Amino acid sequence: MIVEAPARPGPPFTDLPDLASARVGGAALACSDDFFASMTNLLSPARAVFDPHAYGERGKVMDGWESRRSFGRVAGHTHDWCVIKLGMPGTLRGVDVDTSFFRGNYPEAAAIDACEIDDEPDAAALLDPSVAWTEVLPRTELRGDDSNFAPFRVTDRRFTHLRLRIEPDGGVARLRVFGVVSPDWRRLSAMGAAIDLAAIENGGQVIAANDMFFGSRHNLIMPGRSVNMGDGWETRRKRREGHDWTIVRLGRRGLLRSFEVDTNHFKGNFPESCWIDGVDAPDGEDPRESSAWFPLLPRTKLRAHTRHSYAPPAEGVASSLSNLDRPCTHVRLSIHPDGGISRLRVHGVPT
Repeated sequence: MIVEAPARPGPPFTDLPDLASARVGGAALACSDDFFASMTNLLSPARAVFDPHAYGERGKVMDGWESRRSFGRVAGHTHDWCVIKLGMPGTLRGVDVDTSFFRGNYPEAAAIDACEIDDEPDAAALLDPSVAWTEVLPRTELRGDDSNFAPFRVTDRRFTHLRLRIEPDGGVARLRVFGVVSPDWRRLSAMGAAIDLAAIENGGQVIAANDMFFGSRHNLIMPGRSVNMGDGWETRRKRREGHDWTIVRLGRRGLLRSFEVDTNHFKGNFPESCWIDGVDAPDGEDPRESSAWFPLLPRTKLRAHTRHSYAPPAEGVASSLSNLDRPCTHVRLSIHPDGGISRLRVHGVPT
């Protein structure tokens, strides 16, 4: 029977985006060795799985990155390594070196280095001795078949690439790199057009939701359309009066131009309606406590499995959208009474 690794609670930094996930463009570019299991598994957004009966030409099939046994067999061998491109450059907060299902074959310790190179270097360029790597996680002992959470010691610099070092060899199921996205705002602003200020790749973050029983609030701002019903924000069925809501902190304060509310894959469980409010919250203020919210989109009927666009001068919408001349730092999406939304797009111009 195939078993999935459990969801393990972590420290507060695990609520931040995973900058290295393949879901947002992260990629393992090169490694010293991946004889038993490919380095590409490291950044899979799915939790690791284990099939006790799965064997291949090279032995037990493992869902992770696993190097061959080298310690004591190869002269001078001290560690294996893997070079990773972050899908979203940013400042680093914490990491999970997840060794799920690696019990007698996990590394003794791990360390991580980082660098900032913005011009899309290939693996050969990153392996050049001239690259200035900074150690952001010193040597840290690991536990087998577990999450190994640790804070980064360098949190005030922007990085684009990482180098994971494991001592001396072995297997790591997943690498999760939590941090704050730092887009290239000079390039984005130079485009001159409205951009999705809520998008995770542009620094947006879903900071709160009153309920996410069936689907995480963080799915709302992920790239692309949802792949299935589980790839969205979905609340439990309401048995009393009220409505559900979620709050998105925009990547940049901006003047908003249009919205998109997508119920893709939600057919028998989409909300009856939704509305959107905005607020211009000072730095450090919790928007949940603010009394300064103002309406942007009034309560509007929704349809199943549909991408809804709201932008003047669309027919029937131009007179409904309001306060687009007021800058926003956050938006609040409310749904009545409950249900699922797959994506929220908030297009605007940074101020």
